[in-house]
Amino acid sequence: MRNHGLVKTFYAAAAFAGYRIVKFGADDDHVALATAPADLSIGVVDMLGAGAVDISCDVVLTGVAEVEYGGPVTRGADLTADAQGRAVVAAAGNRVIGKAMATGVLGDIGSVLLDRGVAA
Repeated sequence: MRNHGLVKTFYAAAAFAGYRIVKFGADDDHVALATAPADLSIGVVDMLGAGAVDISCDVVLTGVAEVEYGGPVTRGADLTADAQGRAVVAAAGNRVIGKAMATGVLGDIGSVLLDRGVAA
């Protein structure tokens, strides 16, 4: 289930799969894969992802985005990025990309209500 709000086009700092969590890249025009719970994630790249460096990609910044789960997720859980940019349940103190809108397991394409912050 998706219900995008604001979607912005960026250039990819590296190749990455779709449905992954991203962060700002080295400049205003690029995004990179978020690879740690401490990363300041800004959104979720759409299903196409980016096939190479400097390829344009659409990033969902607000609303409900589809995201790949990196482990078991329960609806309502705070989500953060794992080492592959997939959504996993956030531990206390982790940066959060949003709330899970659907329960799922590793490899599922679930939904996240984008709402950045820090897990309590």
